Amino acid sequence: MKRGIDFVGSRSFRTILSFSIVGLAIVAVGASMFAAKASDGDKSVAVTYTRDIAPILESNCVACHRPGEVAPMSLRTYKEVRPWARSIRDKVANRVMPPWFADPHYGQFANDCRLTDEQIHTIESWVDNGAVEGDSKDLPAPRKFIDGWNIGVPDAIITMPQKFSVPATGVIQYKFFAVPTNFKEDHYVQLAEIRPGNRAVVHHVIVDSVVPTSPDEFPAGEIPMSKLGALFRGGERGNGDGRLVGWAPGEAPLTLKQGQAKLLKAGSVLIFQVHYTTNGTPGDDQSSVGLIFAKQPVEKRVITAGAIGRNLVIPPGDPNYEATASFEFKEDSHIESLHPHMHFRGKDFTFRLVYPDGTSKVLLAVPHWDFGWQLTYFLKEPLAAPKGSHLECTAHYDNSANNKFNPDPTKRVTWGEQTWDEMMIGYLDYTLDHQDLRTQTTDAASK
Repeated sequence: MKRGIDFVGSRSFRTILSFSIVGLAIVAVGASMFAAKASDGDKSVAVTYTRDIAPILESNCVACHRPGEVAPMSLRTYKEVRPWARSIRDKVANRVMPPWFADPHYGQFANDCRLTDEQIHTIESWVDNGAVEGDSKDLPAPRKFIDGWNIGVPDAIITMPQKFSVPATGVIQYKFFAVPTNFKEDHYVQLAEIRPGNRAVVHHVIVDSVVPTSPDEFPAGEIPMSKLGALFRGGERGNGDGRLVGWAPGEAPLTLKQGQAKLLKAGSVLIFQVHYTTNGTPGDDQSSVGLIFAKQPVEKRVITAGAIGRNLVIPPGDPNYEATASFEFKEDSHIESLHPHMHFRGKDFTFRLVYPDGTSKVLLAVPHWDFGWQLTYFLKEPLAAPKGSHLECTAHYDNSANNKFNPDPTKRVTWGEQTWDEMMIGYLDYTLDHQDLRTQTTDAASK
């Protein structure tokens, strides 16, 4: 659900086993960041957990694989890691993990997490030779974490005003909660992180902001969707930058570059959009968002937008239904990231930038869509999108019985917020070339 109605997340009916696979992916991603010493040097030296594997996990995996975090198991000790060794090896060797779906023929991405052959060999060697523990004196110093947060100590923590009770069964429409910030001045947000109060029932959370026209327009608490209407359309009542931050299993916090930020205006009210899913057991949720404000001068505000194809009418049994959507750049801009979004019937997704002279280039192609891994692809270098360019998105859907994830191949499928409905959104983050807030006053930047 990045920046939209249903952003990203795992299937509402996933089992505990499914979350185990999530954990394996993070382990593999960790391996991609670190080449074990035995692979770079003396091949006769056995790869050990303490010398070679623990540094991988401590540096890159335990942020999630520790108590209280999203991963299903902790990987901070050999005793915790050892039972998963062969599963890790198999997923990495088959390149199932880490999850990365971009066609390598198009674009270069800063967060490309594919493993090299050498890194895969290192993992295979450790497992194939008995997943040896090694000498405890080789263990790296354990990382220190701030309890509850991955972005650091927030400058502000804003929490839903009361708990929401989720029943054991049934379908729950999206819920919206107004939470006043009580900020007396504008703030530029560089980092933001949502902490669900109860991950067992929270499918996703999206936080937007709105500036009330009166103190009582959005009182703290649950508000009906009908009251929001087209409130955020065009950004005229919000921060103007699109959604502030979102969360779903596997979704990273908002972390913008130095000199970039999202504007949060004085007096803003945060609107929490929460998608709850029932799991057979009732539970309560009271989610929060932590904010870290920019400490350096901000040059550009990052705008989140999307090419949205709402006119979906997918016939029953159709194995290759095509949908398109377009986003036009009204000013000279630079694209920072791309994020495709569909549901269970999604098959593939392509972003193509069409320039004013009619030439075009594919920026991102995802040939094998996976609803459980809806990644954001961060461009290695921002890409110029001149005024008048169009970001053209093309997606295909498999509504046939051959799609093992299809909830019902006999159903005619249209746009909808639940996962058994469908969506087609090509999200993007971009900046405006003309903008340099370092030369403007805060008041001017807020207009």
